[in-house]
Amino acid sequence: QVQLVESGGGLVQAGGSLRLSCAASGSIFSINDMGWYRQAPGKQRELVASITSGGRGNYADSVKGRFTISRDNANNSVYLQMNSLKPEDTAVYYCYADVRMDGSTRYRRTGWGQGTQVTVSS
Repeated sequence: QVQLVESGGGLVQAGGSLRLSCAASGSIFSINDMGWYRQAPGKQRELVASITSGGRGNYADSVKGRFTISRDNANNSVYLQMNSLKPEDTAVYYCYADVRMDGSTRYRRTGWGQGTQVTVSS
């Protein structure tokens, strides 16, 4: 079983920055894609950014040019650098990983971690 632990959220003023971190642990053989979703109150969870094992990032239009996703394959970790934050970025942010466990031949999407709250004040 894989555990995801997100951290780095907080309260920041509009225009500020935060860096989110997520570490995956367990009997992991390898990880394919990793990424971040967010869920604002009363809204559906949405994909914010994803990154391939080779380091290619993809972003939602709403965060392009402001957010940068990166990963550390040696430590099974993914990061989200968030700059020029806006009040509409306020949400709980969740990471995910497509993991191949030891002894398995398939990649499976992990369940959600506990998330980390990001609040941007105007």
